[in-house]
Amino acid sequence: MTPRVFSTAGLPAARRVELWEEHNASALIGLAVRTERPLEATELNIRLPRLHLARVTGSPHVVERTSEVIGRDPADAVAVYLSVRGRSWFTDADRTRLLSPGSVLLCETDRPFARGFADGLDELVVRVPRQACAELAGTGRVPAPVVTSFGRDGNPYARALARITKNAARTWQPVPADERTVLDLVAVLLAGQRTERAVAHRAAARSYIADNLTDPRLGAGRIAAATGISERQLSRVFADDGTTVPRHILSCRLELARSLLTGPAAGSVTDVAARCGFTSAAYFSHAFHERFGIRAVDVRREARA
Repeated sequence: MTPRVFSTAGLPAARRVELWEEHNASALIGLAVRTERPLEATELNIRLPRLHLARVTGSPHVVERTSEVIGRDPADAVAVYLSVRGRSWFTDADRTRLLSPGSVLLCETDRPFARGFADGLDELVVRVPRQACAELAGTGRVPAPVVTSFGRDGNPYARALARITKNAARTWQPVPADERTVLDLVAVLLAGQRTERAVAHRAAARSYIADNLTDPRLGAGRIAAATGISERQLSRVFADDGTTVPRHILSCRLELARSLLTGPAAGSVTDVAARCGFTSAAYFSHAFHERFGIRAVDVRREARA
């Protein structure tokens, strides 16, 4: 999962819109851009096996997903826009919706829409194939855009999605996003009360794990209690997904550790192990080598070189 960054900074003012449109069509979602001033924008893209994640910032402008753009660059996906800063509006064939920081918008990419950013743009984006939505949410269709909030008092699944996407899209020591967790969260937001119980439980459990990953006391009992199910049910939910609770926690901790080890101020391997919830540096080193085929100390040494 190597982030790709594209920026209009330094590009000829007359070609910024053209090049920005070309980048979005290949990396995220094709859009037609309108702006009265030279476009200043940056996009950090992360491509997972089935998902696209991004963080996008920019000066005031308007984007349109017209029938012409859809015909030229079909996406066959559901887009999730999570507004970090700035007011915006979204217009489709139905009506116009005004959005504020903390808003979450889910919509189909292959139905025409327009969006405007009067205060500039800073948002997180998740693009999910329609087929993946159909498998988890029971439908890949979004009859009408879904709007919710990831603010303090907002939807907890939206809040978890925003946190995971934001951490993955950091330019400094990003935390790898667990694709299945992101898929489950989007499925819950899309299906609402129609969500299958197992999907909702798995999304809640994985979100709780992500929130408490560095706590060495994290275990099945606490996760089950926070999710509102029994430990036996929790084990069944993860087993149906081909894994176990301890194995999932270990995998997430190792991914976090690898990210931290590549940073300039990570400290020693022992420090990183403790920060990621490991109580034994020896066990951490063994598990790290087994997972990635390289010793943690060598990763740290290369980062310092």
